[in-house]
Amino acid sequence: METKNYDLVVIGGGPAGIAGAVAAADFGKSVALIDGHRELGGAGVNTGTAPSKTLRETALALSGARLRNLYGVDFSLRREATVADFLRHERNVRTGLNRSVSEMLERSRIDVHYGNAAFADDHTVIALRSTDATEIQLRGGVILIATGSSPVRPVIFPFDCSGLYDSDTILNLGRLPKTLAVVGAGVIGSEYASTFSALGTEVHLIDTRGVLLPFLDAEVSRSLTAAMDLNGIVFHWTEQVVACLPGPSGILLRLSSGSSLTVEAVMVAAGRKSNTSSLNLPAAGVPVGTRGLIVVDDHFQTTVRHIYAAGDVIGFPALASTSVEQGRRAMRHAFGLRARSEFPDVLPTGVYTIPEVGMVGATEQSLQQDGVPYVIGRCSYGATARGRIVGDVNGFLKLIFRRSDMRLLGVHALGEQATELVHIGLVAMLRSSTSEVFSEACFNIPTFGELYKFAAIDAEKAAAEDTQLWYPPG
Repeated sequence: METKNYDLVVIGGGPAGIAGAVAAADFGKSVALIDGHRELGGAGVNTGTAPSKTLRETALALSGARLRNLYGVDFSLRREATVADFLRHERNVRTGLNRSVSEMLERSRIDVHYGNAAFADDHTVIALRSTDATEIQLRGGVILIATGSSPVRPVIFPFDCSGLYDSDTILNLGRLPKTLAVVGAGVIGSEYASTFSALGTEVHLIDTRGVLLPFLDAEVSRSLTAAMDLNGIVFHWTEQVVACLPGPSGILLRLSSGSSLTVEAVMVAAGRKSNTSSLNLPAAGVPVGTRGLIVVDDHFQTTVRHIYAAGDVIGFPALASTSVEQGRRAMRHAFGLRARSEFPDVLPTGVYTIPEVGMVGATEQSLQQDGVPYVIGRCSYGATARGRIVGDVNGFLKLIFRRSDMRLLGVHALGEQATELVHIGLVAMLRSSTSEVFSEACFNIPTFGELYKFAAIDAEKAAAEDTQLWYPPG
């Protein structure tokens, strides 16, 4: 069996693995990367982040949802959308990103091996090449595990039957369903529910909880629920699917309340599990936790000090953006390369529902739990020229400031470009800025940026008048 030695062996070609490999290569380290798929980029490129967001944009374009608000005319029935219409752009985006990743690794002189990987010992990974079915031993002074995650498939759902999908296989649907049940109202379920609803599918969203995306600020969660309801999504709260019975007339779902629902297709979004089962981690001495999660420290080291893990495989927050930073910082630590700063604890979140949500920092709930007095500033999209121009008058920006010094603690946006809008607040929070940085700034008109100015002025006025404030009881 052929053996090759490297400074670094990376298992997994997703955002974390690619970022870690390139970071090490940029500092002159020899690097090998193993991936089980011919298409590099992991879930971020192939089944998750980029595809789902591309489908969302396609749905908005084909449905005329933006034009509906802008011109007051419903364009959604101007023609029948086909699956080819729906998926063509997604596949083009995916192909382009695959090519870009391959070219980047080639420029960095990283050896890429396509195939399955398993540990032989704590420094040796055996790769079974998919190209010629031969095995090769890759020995690394450092090893980075970045194998990502996969959808959980509860046994109650017979996935071998037609019409049943998870967040990976939904991209292979044969035609747009007229009715769809989405089981699980987490981020993935809510995003796909919004996308299919925009295309005219009757969508039922089923969740065991009684509130949508409880990690969001409660005001934003309520507003998003109302908007999705207005868009036609039917919510089934505090419900669990107890039986899934495919039949000639559709798929029958029996719910815990005793009610039932028959739909043309079902998408199960029941969470994700780490892709670690085939790695033979015991041979490397690396333990795993619930759903295959690998436990790491603040430097992304496992209990075996030269083996690191990053990205979805270590769990929350499991975002492409954070995975990239984790991979880079893990390899900086592994090779003694000084990071410019500690890993930031201020991380943005984007939810690509319709309307979309962006957030960073504290929520009202978290500040109340911690007993931190705060003041709120708000501005509606409809109060700005940009909001009126694009036809979104219901969106809003909400800023939360610490009462004692008006330092920005939280940013929450709902509406068009909300996931972009929060980055202004993110940078301000990283610099410990106060309301004054916004109230005294000059923003272009018309832009969404001026929402920050109006919201900051609103907060300063509220602080002066002792309104929109929260203090700990007593």
